[in-house]
Amino acid sequence: MSFVLSPPAAAAGFRLEAFDTIGSTNATALERARAGDPGRLWVVSSQQETGRGRRGRVWATPRGNLAATLLLVDCCPLPQAATLGFVAGLALGDALEACVPAAGRIAIGADGGDARGGGRFELKWPNDVLAGGAKLAGILLESTMLETGGFAVAIGIGVNVVAHPAEVPYPATSLAALGAGCDAHTLFLALSDAWLAAERIWDAGRGLDAVRRTWLERAAGLGSEVAVRVDGEIVRGVFETIDAECRFVVRDRHGKQWKIAAGDVHFGVIASAAAD
Repeated sequence: MSFVLSPPAAAAGFRLEAFDTIGSTNATALERARAGDPGRLWVVSSQQETGRGRRGRVWATPRGNLAATLLLVDCCPLPQAATLGFVAGLALGDALEACVPAAGRIAIGADGGDARGGGRFELKWPNDVLAGGAKLAGILLESTMLETGGFAVAIGIGVNVVAHPAEVPYPATSLAALGAGCDAHTLFLALSDAWLAAERIWDAGRGLDAVRRTWLERAAGLGSEVAVRVDGEIVRGVFETIDAECRFVVRDRHGKQWKIAAGDVHFGVIASAAAD
């Protein structure tokens, strides 16, 4: 089986460039943009060798996992582009729900903490998808300014389909480990389809409030104790919401409300202690 777009995605003008092996789908997508590609291009591979996660972390993808990047060019006002990670989270959650039967054993609670949320696949701020408290997928946005004066954004999505990393400082899992038979090709087909609905709701940023409300319905750890590492310091409190700008809102034990634009989130008492 090869990677293909869903018929609605193809009809909507999306294009696909698929690879057997690639260095980085994000890097390739941004190269295409700098060479003049108009965007709405999916760059996809089942093996990625030099991918990146947040803060420069390595995100290698062994064969059989999914590495996918959607390239968009001048898709919205530049400040709104940062919210595309939340759109991608909603689309990926819908794709996973479509591909994995409800009878699949998605229940592991691997971190010993409280990561309760709104479904089998939960969205962890700002850019992860969890299953049973363990990381199943990650999303990375990267952008570049173009000679035309516009900009391009690469929405990178990596999913542990057949394997997950073992030597990482957080619980991780894969669809195979969860007993799900979905492969990378089937998942991408569903993802290319699910993106259409999520993007339509987002509406170039005009529908961000609707995206925010839907994201919160699926949020991991909402209402629970969290610890967030911000610029080398730890903020502890209760995860209250994400605000209109999609910042992570925590209320500490003194009643102070923190609005966090970037940081690493840990759930539960055990995870909070580990954040130190």
